[in-house]
Amino acid sequence: MFPKEIQQNLKHNLAVNIGDGGFFGLGLGFSSFVTILPLFVSTMTNNALLIGLIPAIHNVGWQLPQLFTAYSTSRQNRYLAMVNRFTVHERLPFLFLAVVAWFSPKIGAQTTLILTFLLLIWQGLGGGFTATAWQTMIGKIFPADIRGTFYGAQSAAANLLASIAAVIAGLILERVFMPMDFTICFMVTSVAMMISWFFLALTRESPSSENVFEESKSEFRAKIGIILRSDSNFRWYLVARILAYFGTIAFAFYAVYAVQEHHVSEWKIGLMTGGYLATQILANPIMGWIGDQSSHRFTMVFGMISASISALIALLAPSENWFFLVFILAGIGNVALWTTGLAMILQFGSDQQRPLYIGLSNTLVAPATILAPLLAGLIANITGYSTAFLVSALGGIAAAAILIIMVKDPRQFV
Repeated sequence: MFPKEIQQNLKHNLAVNIGDGGFFGLGLGFSSFVTILPLFVSTMTNNALLIGLIPAIHNVGWQLPQLFTAYSTSRQNRYLAMVNRFTVHERLPFLFLAVVAWFSPKIGAQTTLILTFLLLIWQGLGGGFTATAWQTMIGKIFPADIRGTFYGAQSAAANLLASIAAVIAGLILERVFMPMDFTICFMVTSVAMMISWFFLALTRESPSSENVFEESKSEFRAKIGIILRSDSNFRWYLVARILAYFGTIAFAFYAVYAVQEHHVSEWKIGLMTGGYLATQILANPIMGWIGDQSSHRFTMVFGMISASISALIALLAPSENWFFLVFILAGIGNVALWTTGLAMILQFGSDQQRPLYIGLSNTLVAPATILAPLLAGLIANITGYSTAFLVSALGGIAAAAILIIMVKDPRQFV
């Protein structure tokens, strides 16, 4: 049973943390890691590898450091202060990106490129160093039976505002000359990030001492081995999560494949992308609520099967209109990979062990986050997109099978 003060602050914390996520998403819509930032980098280089690394840097930066902050997180009796200290490092780089964009004509393409990637690395790692404390705080201030609903609502708000921002950003890039266009986008992102931070700082979290880890760092590290050796359910969950990244590698190629093989027009690709975003806006709260009411394992299985079917339909589609369904199913798969994954990991281990489980679940799967898209690109270059789609479908099926056969619902461990 959660303490009385958590129940009393529940509505307030839901409101301010959804506000945090919404404005964070708004900011990222103006500086998207899959559209705006790659376009900015493409003005300085045609190197496809560098452009392709942009979302990978963001994702790996968010995941990789989490285990390394688990010990310091476990020694906090109040996580918000730690979150506030670190989150500046995932927000401030956008302000410097605006400065770099503004001065790019004077400092030259090479210097601008170097500074841009240094700032992207800083931003990604800033998110990663924040993530363990933030997720642990979420696990503390929200009861287990609404965490999925919260994550879903927060992600829906982020996706909705990000989609609106992306449209406005596109108009800015179309109508405003360089370097003012990207400067405006990055500056608006900075403002949105500050508003997001304001909402986050309003979180009400009472200090607690019963779950504070008092042992030494060496004793804490020893628990890593103990968990990995003794918790077979968690080990299989890690395997499933790694496979899930390979099960979604096809997503990045759907638009290109549809244009090249089925001659889909640009406006239809826009509609399909809108369907992809709209699906996530709807699926995030629905799948989060279903996970809270029944099982996050079930929703993750559903999402991985959806991802596999999307890849198979893309592979076998007789006409371009089938790609509307491809993008819808991909949206469901993406929700399962990210939103459901965040909610499910909070169900493993005790409250005291939570930072360690969070760190392990992200740091250990970080290599797959960057290896999966690199492998997909290599396969697509050598054998074509069809093989990449088949590998993706098999990855999703394998992840679903592991979740069904080997992973038990971790709710029993809460």
